[in-house]
Amino acid sequence: MVIAELEAALAYIRQQTDLRPSVGIILGTGLGGLTQEINISHTIDYADIPHFPVSTVESHSGKLIFGTIGSRTVVAMQGRFHYYEGYSMQQVTFPVRVLKMLGIETLFVSNAAGGLNPTYQKSELMIINDHINLLPENPLTGKNLDQFGVRFPDMFHAYSPSLIAKALQIAPSLDVKVHQGVYVSVSGPNLETPAEYRYLNIIGADAVGMSTVPEVIVARHMELPVFAVSVITDLCYEGAIQPVTVAEVIEAAHKAEPSLTKLMCQLIEQLE
Repeated sequence: MVIAELEAALAYIRQQTDLRPSVGIILGTGLGGLTQEINISHTIDYADIPHFPVSTVESHSGKLIFGTIGSRTVVAMQGRFHYYEGYSMQQVTFPVRVLKMLGIETLFVSNAAGGLNPTYQKSELMIINDHINLLPENPLTGKNLDQFGVRFPDMFHAYSPSLIAKALQIAPSLDVKVHQGVYVSVSGPNLETPAEYRYLNIIGADAVGMSTVPEVIVARHMELPVFAVSVITDLCYEGAIQPVTVAEVIEAAHKAEPSLTKLMCQLIEQLE
């Protein structure tokens, strides 16, 4: 049934555009501005694609955008899906399967996250080099989709070491400050308590959010290289924790957008 749904979504998209993207991009909370750097050839609303989930979160506009960045053909998800919206993990990651079927060879992911590392400041960027999964379900649970990947995919290099190295090389030339760190994914939708923030830092996390990990698991199941960046939108360590609103998170994400956009676009153009 899942394969039939994926094929129906793919068939609809193929009817709308003949662009064959080599790069997939998932844009997180308040980070839709990257689409301004895409030479857009076609846009499709999620609601029009068979079996595609629909974004229910503020700042996630819910569009699939096709075009080019430099010489690279891309497809960007302007808005993603979360477990806390009531979707299953299979629904959350359904679009990643579709992007792979469309032909992408690399996946770029961004998200908004709380900074657990006391050296981080708001609107700074953290390149994700590993993750901790505290979500209650796994998108690979159930019958394995053998045509996509093996039953027990290895996650030793969940995030591409070569892409991370390239980004670290590029960032100084763009005057973009970046950190490297571990992202922990929790279910939400509530933010964490001060005690929970301390716990997450103790177990090794540098930033916390409510997305990304399911998409990365499915991408790696299909052997797609992944590059991911968290924008630090609020500070979650002792001495800096304050009550935060969605508006403040979005404002901090928007402030970081120019740096994130420069880094992502340059990295995409330099793909081998």
